[in-house]
Amino acid sequence: MTIRCDTQARIAPIDVEHLRPEWAAILDRIPGDGLKGEGAPRNVLGTLMHSPETLGSFLDYWVTSKSKMSLSVREQELVILRMGVLYRSEYVWKHHFKVGREFGVTDAEFDAVREGVYDALPSERERAFLEITDALVNERDLPSDLWERARKILDRCDFVDVISLVSQYVRFALTNVCFRVELEPQVAGIPGIDEY
Repeated sequence: MTIRCDTQARIAPIDVEHLRPEWAAILDRIPGDGLKGEGAPRNVLGTLMHSPETLGSFLDYWVTSKSKMSLSVREQELVILRMGVLYRSEYVWKHHFKVGREFGVTDAEFDAVREGVYDALPSERERAFLEITDALVNERDLPSDLWERARKILDRCDFVDVISLVSQYVRFALTNVCFRVELEPQVAGIPGIDEY
């Protein structure tokens, strides 16, 4: 079941023009351009601003780890897009569709991420990260057979970082789905999870 993003938001977002300057400076460090300017996820940030004491530290953790983790930005985007699919979050999917395009995700790869069949992805690392993402969400564990296959491809840091990334997007996906965060007009026309 897909949660529609055009329903009334359960919590009205605070205008991001009221972001603290130190938070705006953190967001300027996000890799790539897809989540900046016109493509900024204003409504989810505005929703999270209702808890200001946790937002700043989370933003710093989120952006710093995105910049420093062992997964490339493209690998991160594939995992994040899959999280959008697994949590049926059109908000996550549509915002990261733009970023995925920026970092070279092709139509066939978007389809693979949607369908959960990763043969179209040329990289063993990318396939491993997506299989791990599926296991973390669906099984809350890494089954032994997946662990054995993936540890031949990934190192310890990769495992720690993919779990970190998945956990960050559990927060974003649940926030968007549970609070019915509305899509911004700038991304509303991007093909959705079931539309492409």
